[in-house]
Amino acid sequence: MGMKTVHNFYAGPCVLPGQAVEAAIEALKDFSGTGLSVIEISHRSKEWEAVMDECRSLWKELLHIPDTHEVVFLGGGASMEFLYVVMNFLEKKAGYLETGVWAKKALKEAKGFAESKGAEAFAVASSADKTYSYIPKGYEIPKDLDYFHITTNNTIYGTEIAYDMDCPVPLIADMSSDILSRPVDVSKYALIYGGAQKNVGPAGVSFAIIRKDALGKVSHYIPTMLNYQTHIDGKSMYNTPPVFPIFVMKETLKWLKEQGGVEAINKINKKKAAMLYDEIDRNSLFVGTAATEDRSIMNVCFVMAPGFEHLQDDFMAFAKERGMVGIKGHRSVGGFRASIYNACPVESVQALVDAMRDFETFVLEERD
Repeated sequence: MGMKTVHNFYAGPCVLPGQAVEAAIEALKDFSGTGLSVIEISHRSKEWEAVMDECRSLWKELLHIPDTHEVVFLGGGASMEFLYVVMNFLEKKAGYLETGVWAKKALKEAKGFAESKGAEAFAVASSADKTYSYIPKGYEIPKDLDYFHITTNNTIYGTEIAYDMDCPVPLIADMSSDILSRPVDVSKYALIYGGAQKNVGPAGVSFAIIRKDALGKVSHYIPTMLNYQTHIDGKSMYNTPPVFPIFVMKETLKWLKEQGGVEAINKINKKKAAMLYDEIDRNSLFVGTAATEDRSIMNVCFVMAPGFEHLQDDFMAFAKERGMVGIKGHRSVGGFRASIYNACPVESVQALVDAMRDFETFVLEERD
């Protein structure tokens, strides 16, 4: 009996490459020919060290990470790294671009810590005035900041900063939801970090790509576990790493390399996003919520068009019937959100487009 086709649009944890999931299942049974499960072997074994090394080198290869930077894997998620950022970089003054819920939470950590040491942290610009439906433009970044923090992709609102900005101070980016979906010039950043559970693996591990000479500039004590230097020196094994998520991450990166890497997947991602946005713009029943020039290629947010709001639940049921999973919008925006990360196949996007088209036909015929 075949499983029914499910089109997974969850925002994270989300769709992973089938082959990564299969490799993980195999490793749970017998890891690397050891006769042991990947979750019962010592993280100090040579077989596990090989996984760490391969995972690290895949990151470096796929993102073209220069020697000035190091990549580390940490337990937890990006929300934990909000605190790492302030601990490692905030001395006197930090600026944040407030473009959504996560950016605001990152700023909250900075404000709280800054207060305790007589420093300051503030939003340089914000798009809260229009429910974060756009990316602020034309603001000036103060030259005296310790760092400027941006959230490149706003999962909830479907906006994205899809380019590497020129920044007069160290630039820090939370790239949780668009990492490895597009080429990035890593040299422009003091730090790039994020949770793995969008494009690079399951929940439980986060990544940080750190410019080594940007560390060591704060005067306060940094708790050992919150010090990025600890994890660079310990090669992400200062304490026991989250072994299983890292294994799945490595397999996900292997898959990405087989697809032709970041440059190749970016073309596919742009194509998938265009298919969906074109249908939203064409279809009389739906309307996109993000400013057109700031539309994310990872999270596509849309609502029922004016006059059709009452059909929201009907479309949800219609789409679900056709195998769509995870398209309910975040409660702060409502409507629908399709997350179309790297591993989301073009076929799934096409299935959603077809469902939207067929629903429109059905509704308009009912009216006649």
